[in-house]
Amino acid sequence: MRQVVLDTETTGLNARDGNRIIEIGCVELIDRKLTGNNYHQYINPERESEEGALAVHGLTTEFLSDKPKFAEISQEFCDFIRGAEIIIHNAPFDVGFLNAEFARVGLGSFADYAESIIDTLVQAKELHPGKRNSLDALCDRYEISNAHRKLHGALLDSELLADVYLAMSRGQNSFAIDLPEEEVAVVHQTQVIDMPLDDVQVRLASEAELGEHDVLLSGLDKQLRQSCIWRTPI
Repeated sequence: MRQVVLDTETTGLNARDGNRIIEIGCVELIDRKLTGNNYHQYINPERESEEGALAVHGLTTEFLSDKPKFAEISQEFCDFIRGAEIIIHNAPFDVGFLNAEFARVGLGSFADYAESIIDTLVQAKELHPGKRNSLDALCDRYEISNAHRKLHGALLDSELLADVYLAMSRGQNSFAIDLPEEEVAVVHQTQVIDMPLDDVQVRLASEAELGEHDVLLSGLDKQLRQSCIWRTPI
């Protein structure tokens, strides 16, 4: 599975006010592993950044003046994201800006090029209701270092979000396995084997194996910030 973790920086908070994208950062995951095949581009927005936005990203008009316009990089960007599952924190914000940029150059909508879009903010709110779920808060919760994040940057933030997403989605929601219909019938057949209990061999875990198991559970406890389900007495 190919996934692309994406973040943007913009000149302001609302694309409908004419604000533009000034930076795009993407991190590629293949089968949940970082590949190092990233995409990063600064963009000349052809306008000034709002004061509040400039304080967040620090990308001045002078710095961006010689960077390519979105129309010049739109094709290579589309080629990079095409067919991937896109992971974004607070997706409506970035997708709204991307749709506006795509519309300006006649590329349709951003979703036309993606397999699907995952919003990690929605996931975080479901996992941690009532708690702060900003990227900084999630980095702290999952013990991901963001000490080098003085200003927002699209590539840096997408790299941090990739680590957060992998940590946040490490659990498995279901142990169900999809099987072909003909195999499902076999699974549901029950076969009773008549075997004397004396012939049943019980192998107990060694002290070393019990110790390794406890270390594993302690790691889960630390990630969950609580006792994991496997420590709950039956």
